[in-house]
Amino acid sequence: MKAAVYNRCGTPEVLEYKEVPDPQPGPSDVLIRVEAISIEGGDLLNRRSTPPPAPDHIGGYATAGTVIAIGNAVTRRKVGDRVTGFQNDGSHAALRALPENQTWIIPDGVDAAKAAALPISFGTAHHCLFARGALQAGQTVLVQAASGGLGIATIQLAKQAGATVIAVSSGSDRLLKLQSLGADHVIDHRNDDVAQAVSGLTGGAGVDLVVDPVGTTLPVSLKALAQEGRLVFVGNAGGSNLTLDLWPALQANQSLLGVFMGTQFVLPHVSITVDHLLSHVAASKLTVFIDRQFPLARAAEAHDYAENHKPFGRVILQP
Repeated sequence: MKAAVYNRCGTPEVLEYKEVPDPQPGPSDVLIRVEAISIEGGDLLNRRSTPPPAPDHIGGYATAGTVIAIGNAVTRRKVGDRVTGFQNDGSHAALRALPENQTWIIPDGVDAAKAAALPISFGTAHHCLFARGALQAGQTVLVQAASGGLGIATIQLAKQAGATVIAVSSGSDRLLKLQSLGADHVIDHRNDDVAQAVSGLTGGAGVDLVVDPVGTTLPVSLKALAQEGRLVFVGNAGGSNLTLDLWPALQANQSLLGVFMGTQFVLPHVSITVDHLLSHVAASKLTVFIDRQFPLARAAEAHDYAENHKPFGRVILQP
């Protein structure tokens, strides 16, 4: 099969498109003919900073396609099923073997690109807002990096839950799109002091909850937080060491809650949530934004675009 592989970590140019052996499914695996690959923030971070564990390493978390073979212990999937799936590597390829419990059936009417992009972005957003952030109707949420896949999902889910949503991004076009998704207020971090803007919008009180996938913005997120507020930090798109002066949080009785979804998708309640979210996309209750699609042969170009050109939503690869 064809795949985008890398043999050293670094810039997008380390990715090579080449022929590699087909994956062999285990007893509890399904083998998928890949139709869409969602480039996730973790894909970029791993390629940039984590040495590959083996030659011709195939990275990537999220994929969608059609099941073409199943292991002898598989009971909930069959050949011909359209599925989306998650695992810590292996997405950047024409074929992929995945444990059946890390796949979800794609509802009728949902295309492969949107199905590939949904589990990580919307599943993570839901976990941050509700399982960790304990969001309640009437509360106020600040969303950092709001134009990314996670941010777009967080805005929609928070708004549907009855929250007031403040979205942080840059550029007038992006800010208008975020308002169309339900953001009550938008802040351009290039032109405005985010913490001061939040103070003005909340009468000096701060927000009840911040969802921050950036890492480098944690000090600002903490300043924007209300007394006894919750800061959920997820991922590290900024790519630097996560450091923070915790004394102000202690004085304000604030809570800092970490989320790492790599260990969470196999949990039954998280898996059920992804099924529900997919059904909401099929019913046009949620919108998955795809910024641009590239052929897998141009994976290096796609990674560069996702990393350096501030896409609105997800970037997709197609074998």
